[in-house]
Amino acid sequence: MWLVIVDASASTRRHQALSQTKGFLAQLFDDAYRQRARLALLTASGTQARWQHQGLKAGLSLRPWLDALGAGGGTPLFDAVEQAAQWLSKRHARYPAEAQRVIILTDGRIKEMPALNAFHCPSLLVDIEQGPIRLGRAPEIARQLKADYRHINELTVLRAGASASSSYRS
Repeated sequence: MWLVIVDASASTRRHQALSQTKGFLAQLFDDAYRQRARLALLTASGTQARWQHQGLKAGLSLRPWLDALGAGGGTPLFDAVEQAAQWLSKRHARYPAEAQRVIILTDGRIKEMPALNAFHCPSLLVDIEQGPIRLGRAPEIARQLKADYRHINELTVLRAGASASSSYRS
């Protein structure tokens, strides 16, 4: 089970961050399909996080959502993290043998950072912040979540030689 949290706040429209994110997500969905992984998808934009998919097999059904993905509003990232943790806990109780992974894509442009609890599974935070002036908050979010940290530019380079998923497989 791969749970993907996508920051689709207004700030992700800057410097092609959302466009680059969509390219990464397309590869991630393709990798999930090849590995027969199930996906849960949660977007953080506006005033609250919204579930797009919960535990579906990866496949072509995600393409229309990805094509329509836009950005706007605030960054309810911590609402998404909290919802994800609760959902994963319930899912683990129902499917205890299922391996879980969390992938968070965010530019980290948040007003305040509450204390965060780590997920009880391997996790990766992909920093999508672009542009000449960066706030650099995503590494701190990753540290609090005890998540591996990668900048999307680094993963784009890795994709040229290997699957995008190689950076978050355990």
